[in-house]
Amino acid sequence: MFNIAIDGPSASGKSSIAKGLAKRLNLIHIDTGAMYRTIAFACLREGVSLDNEHYCTKVAESSAISFDVNGNVFLNGEDVSEKIRHDKISQAASIVSQHSDVREILVKKQQEMANEKGFVMDGRDITSVVLPDAELKIYQTADVTVRAERRYKQFLEQGLSVEFDDILEDLIARDYRDMNRDNSPLIKVDDAFEIDTTFLSVNEVIDLVINQLESRNIK
Repeated sequence: MFNIAIDGPSASGKSSIAKGLAKRLNLIHIDTGAMYRTIAFACLREGVSLDNEHYCTKVAESSAISFDVNGNVFLNGEDVSEKIRHDKISQAASIVSQHSDVREILVKKQQEMANEKGFVMDGRDITSVVLPDAELKIYQTADVTVRAERRYKQFLEQGLSVEFDDILEDLIARDYRDMNRDNSPLIKVDDAFEIDTTFLSVNEVIDLVINQLESRNIK
């Protein structure tokens, strides 16, 4: 059995690809971004300042995060799958994820989850920090304007009132924060297979990943 680690910037399609791969290969998908969103959601709910690393860390320590077979996310037993997908939570997660102690706690939880192999895990430091020994590492990217269009369409489908320019500006800012933070920045590791998803469908990307598994004889 093997693990697949996927890194890449926001809205590059990591979760969609990871979910599709998990279904196609009968693996379990762990959405690490959802874990940071969940902690951010918990902090906001408890009125904790996102800039206060001490209190954000306490929230992370006391929060039990779990996933079911359908990929739903639970915070202390409560299904928060839909609640953590709003733009406000997305921005909050980007701030919380910069706290080294919060990352340390969640990285440990992620490593424990994937210890037995048979997982697809996506995020921003999976190939470099969380699962550096993953049998296949993917770095997934896309043009930032295309990523903003994807996110804009997603929000409209959710019935949210958003401005495209605001989403684009937010993605550019998040890319900078993710790639320039002191702790576990988003990077492409040397042995990662890079996929530009700008002009590819989800199934086309999944096919590319499976081709990599087959060419490398990973089983």
